[in-house]
Amino acid sequence: MNSEPSIKHRMTRQKRVILDVLKGTDTHPTADWVYEKVKKKIPNISLGTVYRNLNILKSQGEILELNFGKGFSRFDGNVSYHYHFTCEHCGRIRDVESPMFEHLNEEVGRNIGHKVSRHRLEFYGECTDCATQ
Repeated sequence: MNSEPSIKHRMTRQKRVILDVLKGTDTHPTADWVYEKVKKKIPNISLGTVYRNLNILKSQGEILELNFGKGFSRFDGNVSYHYHFTCEHCGRIRDVESPMFEHLNEEVGRNIGHKVSRHRLEFYGECTDCATQ
């Protein structure tokens, strides 16, 4: 969670298009991918503007930034609490939701005797597409 004071930013056309692109995909794209899609609707937009607006949208809680230590971030328009599976072969990231995770903080907190406020859990392996190749 961001501890910086929230700065009020208006919803510009650029931000709206970027947000629409992210909410319209489940591929967890890079900023470059978002830029290519947004450029089709706003031809004169710069990559810097896309990065700046991604950071603003992230700070406002409108999108998630996923950083898996690969040197570049991926972005997610789904801000509900969920996990991700990354294929180690093709790099595709998929959402993982399961009722077994709903009370994970409380259960772990009881087991270790501490109050757990948040956690990070990631899954890695081989997706079904890569497994059948």
